[in-house]
Amino acid sequence: MAQPRDPDAIREDEMQYGAVGMTREEMDEKYPNRPRNHSKTLPFHDLFTRLFNPLNENKKQPARGKLPRRAGHGPSPQEQRRRVIEAFIARWRKNVGDDFYPALRLILPDKDRDRGVYGLKENAIGKLLVKLTKIDKNSDDGYGLLHWKIPGQTAASRLAGDFAGRCYEVLSKRPMRTTVGNMTIAQVNAQLDKLAAASGEAESLAIFETLYARMNADEMMWLIRIILKQLKVGASEKTILHLWHPDGETLFSVSSSLQRVCWELYDPRVRLEREEAGVGLMQCFQPQLAQFQMPTSFQKMVELLRPTNDDAEFWIEEKLDGERMQMHVVQDASHPGGWRFRFWSRKAKDYTYLYGDGLLDDGSSLTRHLTQALAPGVRNLILDGEMITWDMGLDKMVPFGTLKSAAISEQKKRMGDDDDSAGHRPLFRVFDMLYLNDKQLTQYTLRDRRRALEKAIRPVHRRLEIHQLTRATTADAIEPLLREVVANASEGLVLKNPRSMYRLNSRNDDWLKVKPEYMSEFGESLDCVVIGGYYGSGRRGGMLSSFLCGLRVTANHVQAGANPEKCFSFFRVGGGFSTDDYAEIRHHTEGKWRTWNASKPPSEFIELAGGERRQIERPDMWIRPRDSVVVSVKAASIGPSDNFARGITLRFPRFRKLRLDRSWDSALTLEELENLQRKVDEESLTKAMTVEDTKRRKPKRVKRELVIAGDEDAPLPAEPLQGRRTGIFEGLEFSVLSESPRPYKKSKAQLEAIIKENGGSISQRATALSQTVLLADKKTVKVASLIKAGAVDIIRPIWIQDCLEPGDGGAAVLLPFEERHLLHATEETRTAAARNTDQFGDGFARSVSVEELKRTTDAMTAKRESSTDADTAVAAFLAELDERAKGVSYMRAFMFARCVVRLLAVDEDCVTRRAVDKLALYVRYAGGRCVGEDEEVVATHVVIVGEDAERVRRLADEVRGRMAGGRRLARLVNGSWVEDCWGERTLLDEERYAV
Repeated sequence: MAQPRDPDAIREDEMQYGAVGMTREEMDEKYPNRPRNHSKTLPFHDLFTRLFNPLNENKKQPARGKLPRRAGHGPSPQEQRRRVIEAFIARWRKNVGDDFYPALRLILPDKDRDRGVYGLKENAIGKLLVKLTKIDKNSDDGYGLLHWKIPGQTAASRLAGDFAGRCYEVLSKRPMRTTVGNMTIAQVNAQLDKLAAASGEAESLAIFETLYARMNADEMMWLIRIILKQLKVGASEKTILHLWHPDGETLFSVSSSLQRVCWELYDPRVRLEREEAGVGLMQCFQPQLAQFQMPTSFQKMVELLRPTNDDAEFWIEEKLDGERMQMHVVQDASHPGGWRFRFWSRKAKDYTYLYGDGLLDDGSSLTRHLTQALAPGVRNLILDGEMITWDMGLDKMVPFGTLKSAAISEQKKRMGDDDDSAGHRPLFRVFDMLYLNDKQLTQYTLRDRRRALEKAIRPVHRRLEIHQLTRATTADAIEPLLREVVANASEGLVLKNPRSMYRLNSRNDDWLKVKPEYMSEFGESLDCVVIGGYYGSGRRGGMLSSFLCGLRVTANHVQAGANPEKCFSFFRVGGGFSTDDYAEIRHHTEGKWRTWNASKPPSEFIELAGGERRQIERPDMWIRPRDSVVVSVKAASIGPSDNFARGITLRFPRFRKLRLDRSWDSALTLEELENLQRKVDEESLTKAMTVEDTKRRKPKRVKRELVIAGDEDAPLPAEPLQGRRTGIFEGLEFSVLSESPRPYKKSKAQLEAIIKENGGSISQRATALSQTVLLADKKTVKVASLIKAGAVDIIRPIWIQDCLEPGDGGAAVLLPFEERHLLHATEETRTAAARNTDQFGDGFARSVSVEELKRTTDAMTAKRESSTDADTAVAAFLAELDERAKGVSYMRAFMFARCVVRLLAVDEDCVTRRAVDKLALYVRYAGGRCVGEDEEVVATHVVIVGEDAERVRRLADEVRGRMAGGRRLARLVNGSWVEDCWGERTLLDEERYAV
């Protein structure tokens, strides 16, 4: 029986849901069964006293790994986190009710898509707090709030780089309350809704005054973290959503809505229906992503696409350099033009304001051009594709980095004023359709979805087009197309399985990325002058930790009146600096740095992107070029960017060394860079960039036993049988269809003898639907025909050996099947087998030998080092951080993130092996991957370890010779490189350690 609602709960309902964009009637109509809390929400301070603080304390514990728990050892940190979250949720259900949405949107503020943006970053909040507390902006505390990254002389200086911590320091000195306030979570949500709707500083200040009067310093600190969406409490949204409801993470993946998760999944006993876990019109979903594979050949990539004898076709598409976008369209007579549009990016950001919400939207950059894009009969649809920038003058795609500016430029054009002959514009290239006329298409094959797409869409030239594909049946078709995209400076290729369904929020082998193997670094070192500096945060707080480098003006600029010292902002670099490098830069520039004044920028010497009004990538400090130093930098490539003055920047720049031998006026100029870029482009066209291994290995000659043709099933030479005389197979009938290979090498006759000795019977008649246990370890003609006949389980003979091995009680036992025992099986058998082992294949019902345990641990390492969804997502996120000059490579856990390291020892003595093991631990801990000498993996670094310099040199020469025919060359360094990178907490330049 439902608990009666108290008046406070009803008032809170009105208060916090009156500002979510729907009236109460609309909300009740859309969510008629949404939960209603029986009591008012918990106090706001419960969030951090019972959830955030305990999770943070747990986060500080050292990781203990996923080892079995032993008596007296207590729960692991992961289990403790789980208990903290479960306890908070249980308390909410008991004391408040089943509507968890008010709390969840504060626990996961970065995932809340229903509340508008606050438009407040650290600097804006700092200004509000200075006015709120009525302190002098030039006082220590006022200056600390407004320049929170810069160290001060007070106790707050230790918090340089931690804005919320700096706010706590200031507010705790002048609190309105010394104890926690009485604001509930619902009341805080109502204030945050007002803050998101505030139209100016005055309105925002009034809201902060209300909060300041009712909260103490601790509450304000956590509130500021929520506003900045920077909680970092050590628990992921997947964990929290799953603990709220078993299907919580699934529903969020397809809807990006915390509200739906809370209101549709409030009862853990009620599971999500299959059709409810799919895409819906005007509901943002998480798209399917392409897996990145780097196998040894194109043929192996094709095999991953699972071709069949009847259908070997796969599709090849050009990989587009743009932004993944989903477009939802629905017929709506009440909307101007009769159609409504919505656009979302892969990260669920709503871009409708940019691309348009209707055919008559004059401010749209795309939809107003799509009046003829939909075929007759189409009522609604969802398209998946890539939004790219198209240069109409060159009639080619422009590299990613200018899409938003192209869309804004297109928005400013009026209907009828369009000049189709020049300029940049957004172009939506569609490659999939997931919804059509009220029907979800994700369960259909890609081939069927493509047919539907081609019938539903009428392409609009250079506005909305169906992405072209090449149909192929052999791997030979890939290389010519890869060469073509390299020649066109494109991203690469995507291979697709046309027989596959669409898998939401998944990265799998149905879509495979093929990228050309360019060198991992731009071919030249660039010597550029430092013109600005940025204060760091965290461990680098209180010091200039990254630097803005510039391109010097050309002679033409000087003749036109520019100051010869003037530089254009070019890139920001913060990786590769050692402690000594920072100290040396400080030594040579001491007393020459000046604070950047945004109202009076040093335009005579430095030009930023966005001009004096926007000042993009504005540094904290600046320095005149003649007073500065020149640094040598390496990078992956040069690419477009609107964040730097000339529209270009370096991708993944890394400091190599300080060039004290060069003066500022010998640093790189804009003209020199343009010449260098032309040279590199010309060279890249001549290189054959493929993933194929061009250096053919000599086949090893292997001695084989002589087998007489036609006598394959003859018994092997007599040997003692390994089977024990038991009755464990009593009552079971077996049909042995092939011999067993190593490690349980037995002929067909030997297997039959072992089965008989242990109580089983043998049949030579194998049928698919019988109760006979079918044994085989390879697909013979007979096995293939059984598989084709229907539902059948084919068991590997290794199961026989596992059953006969003595268990914990010393006796043989009839074991349940594990995945390693199955050559072929029905879905039901595979599911049952999967439950009998852990994630690494270690069986629950049997003991393992030392050899098998070693294979299992090796598989753990391989699985850990393989490219998983999470690994790929992390790599993409780290790359995006670097491109935005917000990289985390200075953190130990990430500094080797792009490194594949092969460690080679010159000796096999204990001392050298221990040194190798230690270096391997450093690499793995810091996010890198270690590969063995026999692994067919392209390494980025080969580390030679040993004390004997001559032997190190000889081994290095030998490795160099082996690499000579390869497309990519690894860096050859000594072991000190890894140790010094570890000590300096950054990736140091390899040339100092070359062997």
